Amino acid sequence: MAHPSRSARWLQETLEAGGSGLLLLDCRPHERYQAAHIEAAVSVTIPSLMLRRLRRGNMSVRSVIASDTERFSRRGQADTVLLYDEVTLDWPDNSPAAGSVLGLLLHKLREDGCRAFYLRGGYSKFQREYPDHCEVGLEISSPSDPPPDSVLGLGGMRISPEGSDGESDREPNSATESEGSPAITNQSTFPVQILPYLYLGCAKDSTNLDILGKYNIKYILNVTPNLPNTFEHNGEFKYKQIPISDHWSQNLSQFFPEAICFIDEARSNKCGILVHCLAGISRSVTVTVAYLMQKLNLSLNDAYDFVKRKKSNISPNFNFMGQLLDFERTLGLKSPCDIRSPTNQLYFTTPTNNNLFQLDSLQLT
Repeated sequence: MAHPSRSARWLQETLEAGGSGLLLLDCRPHERYQAAHIEAAVSVTIPSLMLRRLRRGNMSVRSVIASDTERFSRRGQADTVLLYDEVTLDWPDNSPAAGSVLGLLLHKLREDGCRAFYLRGGYSKFQREYPDHCEVGLEISSPSDPPPDSVLGLGGMRISPEGSDGESDREPNSATESEGSPAITNQSTFPVQILPYLYLGCAKDSTNLDILGKYNIKYILNVTPNLPNTFEHNGEFKYKQIPISDHWSQNLSQFFPEAICFIDEARSNKCGILVHCLAGISRSVTVTVAYLMQKLNLSLNDAYDFVKRKKSNISPNFNFMGQLLDFERTLGLKSPCDIRSPTNQLYFTTPTNNNLFQLDSLQLT
């Protein structure tokens, strides 16, 4: 018996009729969804950690779908859920396709009692036959805004495998791509300026005297357990080391207060500060986001996206994102998302112009 499916013609007729009772889930990588998708579709972006838990049966499918889950939870079994990927045609049996997010979700949804189907031929076939029902690109900012990084699903983040360290502290520039996540893009080795005095970088940046001098960096925050503080004994630089590995079991949030104070000390002394880990994509990013949240009164959503506008390949591990959410609650900030709640969206959306303008208050004078 083949997997339950619906044709492109069926979907076209349903959309023409208003799409009542249909929840349409786009299971492609979120970048493809951003570029083009079927109208009314919601992007499903699930981090690999959640996928593993879902496969083991440790989480419900409703709690991990990164979509309009509040609406989804209200739907009864009479409603239809239709999933699509790029080109899936037919499966020969009831087993989800190996390694397929669509197949896994379809299987789990039907186990959960949903009337779930997949779209035969996927987006590719539907777009060829019914382009009028497809939306191309997403406008998320005005022309005067900085170039948007648009909407980021958690699936766009690098999630370290359980029990392993996503950034090996022994091999600089060797951060690896893990299950279900995009390849890390090539990025300049120069540190990225987040604020007039705050720079985000990797281990290599911390050993380059020319770069440190160019940006008047006199403070270095080393967020690793064993990378050396290269110039610690020459008296020119002030260091603080946070001995944390990029691992799901690590509690980085306990160091937020002292890290924030150290960054503020550099600002008070009118010096630049470099925050670095190994690759500059997880631990150092987490600390930087925490600093922006507290000092600029930004939600996790806005702080994360502000950093990502500056450095496109950031990807804190999932546990660190949870710690940032806890920090957000401690600060009393409001965010439109909660990555651990089944009733909220799992998106980090573009920050508002008002929040960007708040940066004026932290200029070096």
